[in-house]
Amino acid sequence: METFDRCLRALSPAIQNIVTSGFYKTEPHYDKPDAVVPLCRANDYVNAVFMGETKLTPHAVLRRLLEVEQLLGRKRPDASCAPRPIDLDLLLYGEHIIGDADLIVPHPRLHLRNFVLVPACEIAPEWLHPVLGKRLDALCAACSDRLSIAKIETTRA
Repeated sequence: METFDRCLRALSPAIQNIVTSGFYKTEPHYDKPDAVVPLCRANDYVNAVFMGETKLTPHAVLRRLLEVEQLLGRKRPDASCAPRPIDLDLLLYGEHIIGDADLIVPHPRLHLRNFVLVPACEIAPEWLHPVLGKRLDALCAACSDRLSIAKIETTRA
């Protein structure tokens, strides 16, 4: 959680008026086509979502997120779904729909993952998915992901 706070400080001033969800302990997800499922159970992850305002383009936001990952110790390329110090994804960018070699927005698996939907609904339940045309709270209610997710009680400064 200290890493998350360091991340938010590193993103400022490029991203402002940041609102954050709580932290959630979740089982690792192995839903990527190239995911390597470990022989023994991996440690749980800690997930959170934030949103903010920026004048950066979506591609510039992605570049900044990748820079912050590197600053905080992430080495790419990681094995798919492998533990890492931080993993930042650009899930949504307003009503933008982007599908190019470098960036897909909205995130293509956003609606399939409770570890994203549950914290996102905490801060923006009414946000409309620009492709599916459904609110995040409706996507969360309909999500078939049954991996465990539990809110971590913390006191944040």
